[in-house]
Amino acid sequence: MTQIIFPSLMAKNQQELNADLKKLRGVAKELHLDVVDGKFAPNKTFQFPFKLSKHFTYNAHLMIKNPENWIKKNFKKINLFIPHFEEIKNIKKYLAWMKNKKKKVAFALLPETKVKQIQPYLQDINHILILTVHPGFYGSKYLKSELKKIPKIKKLNPKIKVIVDGGMHLKTIKQAKKAGADFFVSGSYTTKSDNPRQRIKSLMSAIK
Repeated sequence: MTQIIFPSLMAKNQQELNADLKKLRGVAKELHLDVVDGKFAPNKTFQFPFKLSKHFTYNAHLMIKNPENWIKKNFKKINLFIPHFEEIKNIKKYLAWMKNKKKKVAFALLPETKVKQIQPYLQDINHILILTVHPGFYGSKYLKSELKKIPKIKKLNPKIKVIVDGGMHLKTIKQAKKAGADFFVSGSYTTKSDNPRQRIKSLMSAIK
């Protein structure tokens, strides 16, 4: 996981997915799939038997109920699974499962979730995704206050890698970087633009 900015995809059908994959080929090596089931958040994406291109590796942010079922079904397709901490019923059992499968452990946190809730497990986690928007759609309202979680998490486990997802553009990515983020997810600013390559370049310049 060396790439800093992950373009995100929110596909409703294979045609839409193919168009985005084609647009991003040669632009990025690692993509971020936003999977929404209509129950956890008010939208539906990747709710079809999707086929992925072999030209990329994939992370999947699972904004869904019972994420373990999705993980089992798509185990070989995805490099890093990012279920919501709030949706894993037995955290210790999940940690042991991922460790046994030799997968890195990642969790996403809803804006409402406090760092102290995940604190007992932080030493066993590789990546935390901080949502700076309410989940479900591109272009949701940016919540700058969520960045305050990053230094708290890093203080408790300096080795953890923090991914910031939501409302990332030239100004906000600087704020996230300053707060201590390691990786950034960008959807509407990159994937949905006419020139994703140029947009990623400008975001990279903003955090140097």
